[in-house]
Amino acid sequence: MNKKMGVLSTMRFQYTSNLYKIVDSLNPTLKEKDLMFGLALDEKEKKTAVFTIHRT
Repeated sequence: MNKKMGVLSTMRFQYTSNLYKIVDSLNPTLKEKDLMFGLALDEKEKKTAVFTIHRT
């Protein structure tokens, strides 16, 4: 069966340089629950981080 990845939640907040540590911790911890976490800068507002939770 071919599953598609789906976005469960997206949050935006002020970027700080340590935010990647949250994603680095969550991804291996919750991988068995079919969850993946992403972090990116907003393309238009570089001081805003976009945190996304995906179901894999």
